[in-house]
Amino acid sequence: MTKAEIVAEISNKTGIEKITVQHTVEAFMEAVKDSMKNGENVYLRGFGSFVIKRRAEKTGRNISKNTTIIIPAHHIPAFKPAKTFVNEIKNNVK
Repeated sequence: MTKAEIVAEISNKTGIEKITVQHTVEAFMEAVKDSMKNGENVYLRGFGSFVIKRRAEKTGRNISKNTTIIIPAHHIPAFKPAKTFVNEIKNNVK
């Protein structure tokens, strides 16, 4: 499902104009990104959590040059679904 499809579905279910829904969805995504840039996790009860995970430094290989490289420690965004959300998917996927 794309962002445009999400906007269209919310608009159809609520009767709110698509442009208003689009601004709301984009504002939500921007708020999540800004919070995570500031080092804060975002928790949505019953849905899941947008969390920041730390990856430790590790050694990798450049197979085309046959050399080793050091990949520095870094942070990545991740999504962890809530247990109720996971259970709904497990039991209802067609």
